[in-house]
Order: sequence, then C-alpha cells, then structure tokens
Amino acid sequence: MNKTLISTFPLLKLSVAGFTQSQGGVLHLISVALSMFTQAELDLEKGLEMRKRVLSGILASEETYLSHLEALLLPMKPLKAAATTSQPVLTVQQIETIFFKVPELYEIHKEFYDSLLPRVQQWSHHQCVGDLFQKQASQLGVYRAFVDNYELAVETAEKCCQANTQFAEISEVMPYGVLKVLVTRSTLVLHDLLKHTPSSHPDYPLLQDALRISQNFLSSINEESTPRRQSMTVKKGENRQLLKDGFMVELVEGARKLRHVFLFTDLLLCAKLKKQIGGKSQQYDSKWYIPLSDLTFQTAEESEPLPIPQAPDEELDAIKIKISSLRSEIQRERRANKGSKAMERLKKKLSEQELLLLLNSPNMPLRVHNRSGKSYIFLISSDYERAEWKEVIREQQKKCFKTFSLTSMELQMLTNSCLKLQTVHQLPLTVNKEEDESTGLYGFLNVIVHSASGLKQSLNLYCTLEVDSFGIFVNKAKTRVYRYTTEPKWNEEFEIELEGSQTLRLLCYEKSYNKAKMNKEDGESTDRIMGKGQIALDPPMLQGKDWQRTVIPMNGIEVKISMKFTSREFSLKRMSSRKPMGVFGVNISSVTKRERSKVPYIVRQCLEEIERRGMEEVGIYRVSGVATDIQALKTAFDTNNKDVSVMMSEMDVNAIAGTLKLYFRELPEPLFTDELYPNFAGGIALSDSVAKESCMLNLLLSLPEPNLVTFLFLLDHLKRVAEKESVNKMSLHNLATVFGPTLLRPAEKDSKIPTNPTQPITMGDSWSLEVMSQVHI
Repeated sequence: MNKTLISTFPLLKLSVAGFTQSQGGVLHLISVALSMFTQAELDLEKGLEMRKRVLSGILASEETYLSHLEALLLPMKPLKAAATTSQPVLTVQQIETIFFKVPELYEIHKEFYDSLLPRVQQWSHHQCVGDLFQKQASQLGVYRAFVDNYELAVETAEKCCQANTQFAEISEVMPYGVLKVLVTRSTLVLHDLLKHTPSSHPDYPLLQDALRISQNFLSSINEESTPRRQSMTVKKGENRQLLKDGFMVELVEGARKLRHVFLFTDLLLCAKLKKQIGGKSQQYDSKWYIPLSDLTFQTAEESEPLPIPQAPDEELDAIKIKISSLRSEIQRERRANKGSKAMERLKKKLSEQELLLLLNSPNMPLRVHNRSGKSYIFLISSDYERAEWKEVIREQQKKCFKTFSLTSMELQMLTNSCLKLQTVHQLPLTVNKEEDESTGLYGFLNVIVHSASGLKQSLNLYCTLEVDSFGIFVNKAKTRVYRYTTEPKWNEEFEIELEGSQTLRLLCYEKSYNKAKMNKEDGESTDRIMGKGQIALDPPMLQGKDWQRTVIPMNGIEVKISMKFTSREFSLKRMSSRKPMGVFGVNISSVTKRERSKVPYIVRQCLEEIERRGMEEVGIYRVSGVATDIQALKTAFDTNNKDVSVMMSEMDVNAIAGTLKLYFRELPEPLFTDELYPNFAGGIALSDSVAKESCMLNLLLSLPEPNLVTFLFLLDHLKRVAEKESVNKMSLHNLATVFGPTLLRPAEKDSKIPTNPTQPITMGDSWSLEVMSQVHI
C-alpha cells in the first residue's frame, strides 16, 4: 500500500476528528430525549392553550385596527356630501384618491372579527379557525391596490392640507399610516399560531396555506415597492433622501474593513462606525463619497490588477466550528440559568467569531469608480446582493446629471445625519437577535424549478439558487440553459444542504453565447441578470412531507418552484435496497463479488466520466446536480442498463458527481464500517504523530478488501481533482468536507443527530462539523 499517500491525505483526519470532543454532550442529550416522552402530552396541552391566547391577542389587535379604520372613514361621508356643494372641502377625485380601498378593508376586517369572536368565546381544543385566516389571505388583492395607491394618497392629502386649513384640521385625527402594517402583522400572527398548532390539527394545513400566501405577497411588496426614503435638507432647499444602506466589506490596501454604506439620491457615502468612548453616543466617520453623476462600475480589465486576499477554507471552517460550539454553550447556560457574567463573556466571544466570518467570507468584488480618479472595491457574498446595489444605483443615476463637491462642513453634517437616517441598525450577529428568533433549518431542501413566465422576448435562460449558511449566502445550484424561449420549462430538481438557513434566493440569467458582446466583469465572463427574488424558509410551512408549490415574483417575471424539506434525522437513515440485484443500498462486498471486480462498476464509471470532462468544473462535488438526472442514473445502474455510459456522456457532470455521492451515502454502512468507527476516532485523538500515522495505516489495512481498494481508488482520483484547485476551486479540505461524513460516521444507533430541524448543529451532535473540527490539526 502507498503509505505516504494515505498518511498525508487529510480526509481520514478530518473525517474521524471531533468524536472525542462530542462525548461531553451525550449524557445531557440522552436525558433530554428521555424526558421528552414524559413531557410530550403536557407540551401538547400547553401548545393548544397558547392557541387561545394568541387568538385572544388577535381579537384585541383587530378591535384596535377596526377603530382606526372607523376613525379614518368618519370624515369621508361629510367630505363626499360637501364635494357636491358650492363650497367643497375636497373634490370628488381627491376624496376617491385619499380614501381608496379603505371602505373595502373595513368590510374585510369587520367580517373576520365578527366570525372569529364567537369561535374564541366557545373555545375548545378542536375549534378550527384556519378557514378564516385562509379567506383573509385570499383577499390580499384589496390591500395590494391600497398599497399601490398609498404614496399618491399621502401626497394628495399633504397637498390638500396645504391648500385647505379645514382639511388640515380634519387630517390631524386620521390614522392613515397605521394601515400599512397589516400584512407584516398578519404574517407574524400566523407564525405564532402555527408554532402552537399540532401538525395533526385540521387547522394546520389551512394556516400553512394562509402563511404561504401572506409571505409571497409580502415578498413581492418588498421586492417591487420603492425603497423607504428618509431625507435631510441640503442647500438651495433641495431634499437629499436615503435610498438604501447596509454593511459591506471594503478592500483597503489588501486588508478587509467593515463599512456602513449609504446610498442617497445624489451620492454614495462610505462610512465607518466610530468606537464609543466614555459613554458617548455612536457616531460615523466618513471614509469617502462619490456623486452618482461621477460614479461608474469598473470591469476587471479597466481597473488596476489587485489580488483579493482570501482566507483558506480550513480557516473559515474552523471559525464555523467555534461559532457552533459557542452557540451550544450559550444554550446550556441559558437552560441552567447561570450568572449573566458567564453569558456575557460567551456572547462576546461569539460576536468576535461571527464578525471574523462576516469579514473573511465575501469574495465577489463590486468595483466602483469616481470619474475624478479613485476606485474602490467592496467584497460581497452573493450575486443577488451585488445586483441589488447596482440596480438601485443605476436607476437613481438616470435622475442625476450635475457633478458637485461637498465642503468639509457639509460632509460632516451628512455623516452625522447617517445615525438618524440609517435603516440597517445592526450587524447580522446572533447577539443582535431575539432569543426566540428562528435559528434556521438544518437538513436537506429539495427544490424543483418548474418554469418561468412573463418574459417579453425569447431568450436563453437559466436559474441559480442561493441559500444562507452562517449568515453568508452561497450559490448552491444551477439549472440548464433553456434555449431561445419566452416560457422556459426546466422542471429540474436539486437537493440543497441547509445549515441554519432561513432564506432561499433565486436568480434568473440570460446566457450570452456571443463572445464579442459578452459582458466581462470581475475577471470572469458573466451573464445578464433578468430577475431575482427570494422566499423565507419557514419551518412550520416546510414541516409536512408534501411538496410545497409556490411562485417567486421578480421584476415582472414569475418563476414557479416546489420545495420539500428533510431534516437531518431522516436524511441520514441508511436503507437496505429492495432490489437484491441492484447496487444502491447493497453491501459493497456483495456488489464486487457479483461483478467479479475489486471496485464497484458504478464507482469506476462515475470517476472515469468525471476525469474525462469534469476535472476543471468549478465546484465539482460541491455544486448540486439535477436530482431527476441523478435518479435516472441510479435507476440505470440498479437495473444494469447497458446504455448507462451513453446516458452519462449526455448528462451534466454535476449529476454524475451527485450520483457517486448518493451511492456512498446509501451504502448499508459507511465505507469505513460501523465496527471500526470507534477505533478511527480513538486513533485520531492520539497526540504522538508517529503513533497516529501507524494507527491509521493499520486501521485502513483492517478494512474489508473491497472497502479498502474502493477507498484508495477514490482517494487517488480526489488527489487529481485537488491538483486542479486553481481552476475548480476544490481543495483537499473542500473534498474532505464533502466526502468525510459519507465515508465515515457513527453507526445509526450511535448517532447524535437533533430531531428538531431548527435545532442548530452543536459540537455534541454534529456529523458534518465533526468532519471539519480538526481543520486546525
């Protein structure tokens, strides 16, 4: 055996690492699991009682909301009556604009309140209210009309107040602004109701549907509505308004710096939050600004070559390990009700690690250039965010024609105003979140991208999917290009791993095949973004086993998708094959014996095809393949289809990589066997490097021959993949992270996997992070 090859490759070290560290949480985990059985009935009873409390709160809110609507409608009738006289306060057109859809909103809420009240008064645990919320959600079109007219209504009311003192007095008691919180409040209420509704209750699917409609509607409002504008007065009586702000990483002389960026109607300002000294209030320090009339987005060719320093994957994963461990410690402290000093110390450490990850993860450049000379680079984590900033800047530039410069006093005034005007107040750190705020989903999300509609011309289109992991968005999947059509029908399924994920983003691109016209940016050829949208990954909505179908609206385009979530608990169950002559779910020794080979045919075929055309594929083994293609290949191998090699040659190489990963994942036991797992775990814990190497080698030689030969065959291939890291971006560490959990993990009966899909992975029960926990070795 090639001893050097085995001992230098980090896969074994990464795979078995962390096991000894995981023992501390085992007893606690068992005690919690046992107590769950005795507490189950009490928790159910408590949850049902909470339903009534939530509904009682809803009734109280509806009463307040109805009183606001009544106060708003009170002056409408006399104003209408006066409009037909010789001395009208307002014209009929002005009244219709200001009070547009308000009577209809009143009727909807009055009916909802009148129907809900008797049901709550005659309460029982079997009482159903889901139909009322579903009906209310189906009437959101009325609210949409109200929202679309809102700015015009407010503008008309303000003009009427200036022109007519009588109406100005009337308008002072008109609570117009409170109406815009309706959908946000309804969505939060539905979250609370679902949280305390058992999945077996008849209300559950109805509330899920109502929540889905509300979320999609709210998402479309947020995506399409004009950004909230806050303003300050500048010279000549002009109004400078804030369009967008947020935290970004700036690259300054090779170092990463955290900045707060403010986009105003006439300029882009980059600022830094000053450290608080001696109890003084927070202040911003201006770093630079560019008038929008002078701002351009530079391409990589136009700017000076500047390498972007990137933290090694090992370093980033080590930070994630620390974050997971600290989150787990904080949870234990909270349960134990220990002193606040210990809790504050842990929270401080957690914030430091999360900030470190926030600074070092983004690598996608956004280059902005001032025509007067200087250029600046921001680093962003996803194409979605980069496109968002570019879109709003370009749209505003259409209204900016004059260049200008600010005096030092004007710049100071502008910077001082940022603290008051900012809309993004805090970094996305755990310490800034509420204790009961969702930690996201852990497991696998299957997504089918069905089709798109609303395109006005035939294009070559494809979609990409992004999800957040540890607060950073990552590109996870890509559809094939659908050629020259206005109605692409991809119908492609992807399996995406979630690690504390809360949002799914979808981007639709036009593929450019004309090299002369291809947009060159950031050193790589890019395609034009036609639309983008996102949807919240809501745990209650995704709990069912059924597919959840939804539509993501984006810039006039609508993309239909379906989603289904599988928690880690179920995704890791290894099932024996029902096809005795198949290969998936069949013991590897049985397959090699039947085939009279040293390495299973499926492994040889997949690796051969990947070596033929996938070695330079960016993210090979990390990027998801199309699930339908993977299932087709699985069936072909299971049925010994003679055309399997032809099928593979016509499929996307990521589907072939996905088939290989699926094969190893579905083995009845991992390649390194259940029996030897404790030995590998003990061996990796040895402190003496020579003893560790000797132990690992002896354990490898203890594997059954088919397992050992297959592993060495795979290992040799992965080494060649890693040699192309500069092109495919897959280091040994990346490959170890992908394959480690599949090839080596505890037997199912010994696994410490959380049953709650929203429970974060901790050092005590993680399987994927066990693989990564020895990054520092």
